[in-house]
Amino acid sequence: MSTNQGQSKLDQVLAEAREYKAKRESGYREQALKLYPWVCGRCTREFTPKNLSELTVHHRDHNHDNNPSDGSNWELLCLYCHDNEHSRFEELIRYGNTTETKQAAATYNPFADLKAMMKK
Repeated sequence: MSTNQGQSKLDQVLAEAREYKAKRESGYREQALKLYPWVCGRCTREFTPKNLSELTVHHRDHNHDNNPSDGSNWELLCLYCHDNEHSRFEELIRYGNTTETKQAAATYNPFADLKAMMKK
């Protein structure tokens, strides 16, 4: 097989893979957007049709082929929270569980004395 034929075959396979992925994603994305409010499940950022492209569908079990029609394996996350979730999952896979069970919630409130600061 010549280099041109090999490249052509590769281009065809990649195009088919991209088409399959886009078709699969559009199906469950459209379903998830109909089922759930357009709000990030982590940071509660709200979305409108104008910025809806920044809202993603996250698979809770990380299996992109597990798409039950009731949406039980999906949650809507903004781009940033989605990236964070996948980073945390990759770290879990790479490093396993740590001895820490849960990180304490942040308690610092930068706006606690806002009213007093505004009077100054």
